[in-house]
Amino acid sequence: MRPLLDRAVVGIAQWLPRPGDAAGNLATAVELVAELGRRRCDLILLPELWPSGYSPKTLAGDVATSAEPVDGPRTAALAAAAAAAGAWLAAGSVPERDGADVYNTALLFGRDGELRAVHRKAHLYAPLGEDEVFSAGQRLTVCPTPDFGVLGLPVCFDGDFPETARTLRLAGARVVVQASAYELEAESWWDGLYPARALENGQWWVMSNQCGSTPSGTLLGGSQIISPAGRVVSRAVKVHELTGPAGPALLVAEIALAEELAEADRLNSALWEHRREELYIRADAWAPAHDSQDQP
Repeated sequence: MRPLLDRAVVGIAQWLPRPGDAAGNLATAVELVAELGRRRCDLILLPELWPSGYSPKTLAGDVATSAEPVDGPRTAALAAAAAAAGAWLAAGSVPERDGADVYNTALLFGRDGELRAVHRKAHLYAPLGEDEVFSAGQRLTVCPTPDFGVLGLPVCFDGDFPETARTLRLAGARVVVQASAYELEAESWWDGLYPARALENGQWWVMSNQCGSTPSGTLLGGSQIISPAGRVVSRAVKVHELTGPAGPALLVAEIALAEELAEADRLNSALWEHRREELYIRADAWAPAHDSQDQP
């Protein structure tokens, strides 16, 4: 595999899809991908569940009317959009129908429009009823690429667990692209967890999010790009920062992809090179050691 890009232009489309409007949401997604392609992005991200929208009280019905098989017409439209943009497209996540099951599934397309990876969300967010709508995926997913090395592909709640980031890193992922529909109430998680994930694993985290208020919930926004030093290098507007309606926001940033990874290796490699994996299976209760001569 050729070396990573020295610098890369990353584009994130942040918007509020309309719950239940699959056709309109697809048209918006394709239009935004085209605009980010015109801005010469190397990597484009869409948010979680943009075809169905994310309004918890109607999610089951919205997902049912927008679910398609992976080889359906929506995937064909996204493949064409990726090829036209000439960019890697992490096309957010979509409701995927597979027989009787429906999954929350992330799709990754190459610059040529080829579908390169599929990830079914493994951690379903029960507080908002996702476990009643979707089946859970059974693995984490990485994909080798010529421009970004190995990419990790979690979806929203997948990434909230430290084990996810470390597992992706052990599988070679130095860049993680995450589609999200993060709610406003979890803003402290969004702001606190992910810089730590990036720092402790020496990874870029590129994170898309929905933004705005639905009939039954408010999505945070704040799509962000975090360096492997744990620094937020670029962030989109959050919902409570808006001064008007939540229209689409395009976050475009050029990042020093390879340089910052090398700097993380120089400064922070003790965090991943000096692990003692044998300790992490369980913790035993402490008990004092007794010298045999002290026994009665």
